[in-house]
Amino acid sequence: MIYVIACVAAIAGLLFGYDEGIIAGALGPLHAQFHISPLQEGLMTATVPLGALVGAVIGGWLAAPLGRRSLLMGAAVLFVVGALICALAPGIVVLSLGRLLLGFAIGVAALIAPLYISEMAPARIRGMLVSIYQLAITLGILGAYLVDFAVGDSWRLMFATAMVPGAMLLIGVWFLSDTPRWLVLHGRRQEASEVIAQVHGRGPADPAVAGELSAIEYAARAETSTAGWHELLTPLVRPALLVAAGLFLLQQLSGINAVIYFAPTVFGRAGFDNAGSQLLATVGIGVVNVLMTLVAMALIDRIGRRPLMFIGFAGAALSLGLIAVAAGTGAAGLQWLSLIGLVLYIASFAIALGPLPWVMMAEIFPLRLRGLGMGAASLANWGFNFLVVLTFPVLLETLGLAGVFSIYALVCVAGLVFAARYVPETSGLTLEEIEAHLKAGKPFRSLAPMPKAA
Repeated sequence: MIYVIACVAAIAGLLFGYDEGIIAGALGPLHAQFHISPLQEGLMTATVPLGALVGAVIGGWLAAPLGRRSLLMGAAVLFVVGALICALAPGIVVLSLGRLLLGFAIGVAALIAPLYISEMAPARIRGMLVSIYQLAITLGILGAYLVDFAVGDSWRLMFATAMVPGAMLLIGVWFLSDTPRWLVLHGRRQEASEVIAQVHGRGPADPAVAGELSAIEYAARAETSTAGWHELLTPLVRPALLVAAGLFLLQQLSGINAVIYFAPTVFGRAGFDNAGSQLLATVGIGVVNVLMTLVAMALIDRIGRRPLMFIGFAGAALSLGLIAVAAGTGAAGLQWLSLIGLVLYIASFAIALGPLPWVMMAEIFPLRLRGLGMGAASLANWGFNFLVVLTFPVLLETLGLAGVFSIYALVCVAGLVFAARYVPETSGLTLEEIEAHLKAGKPFRSLAPMPKAA
């Protein structure tokens, strides 16, 4: 049952990836019809992360009073409406407003879906299950690239197709319950017990069900006051905020969304000189993204979060550096060196920098502050997403491919230092164990599972 729950919630990730990726193929036809400038292109593309920034703040604020399920259903409705507005838009202004609404839906869903899965999942497979959300993002991006390639210049049809997964999310979540942790916080103990039993495939009277319910109630009893944003800056919670926000900041400044949103443009600068080859190369990148996310799902609960983090940042720094050197020196076979570099970069991102911020954001905050904490971390995610997407067309014209990718490579080097100094190991620990460590005032970096007895 837990896999069904995770897959339904992860449709939100599919929509996230689809609505981000679809613009890559739509930009060419939109340029031809509306003759947009680089700044207009950046603004139109950046409306999604801008809307998501607002959605994340409001989603974090409403997660506690309204519940995870209700917010996911509301986001699903907005996905359908936003896609319809984009498909019928008479010009760039209305299209940008439609994408702003889609961004708002993405911001809410990107906060709530990982939270929902994390609060439902058993500790032993929580990382893998939350990573289904990131897998869905990559599938959405790949699906968008394939639709772009299939429908040619029909940008209205590209946007309209997003209504289908939006309706699927609404119908799927309708049949799900809210999480046991949210139910306990709102005094609905019996419902929480039934959800735990259903998720684990056990009877309500099973000792394991009673034990998990007791642990959730114990954590909830310690939280008697109303959560406030200022509490995220208290000494006990600040380490969690630093890790969650820091990982998203580094994820975005590694340049991933410059590649996802503007993949054909990047390939054009790298020597692929016709639209067909650019889109085919873009589809290839989407396939690599999906496959390496599957690898990450297989490893995340086995080797842990920290080792994957080091692999991801090191691989991304090296591959981005390769692209920058190839572009800066005008090396022979530039298009193939750039393609190899981009494939290695996407692989490094997908195995670590993509899934891990979502997984850890949903793990490390105390129960009462989890919605607000994830909302605050999402500000870093969407704020820097907006900055990267808005500035990329202008920076590309000013600094060239080599200059822009050199900046992204240096950010990944900084990520190695950040991971070594601040990121804890949370694999195999329950959410309540992570919370207890945080409240004990111990250095957050020292958090790690207890060694298993021989």
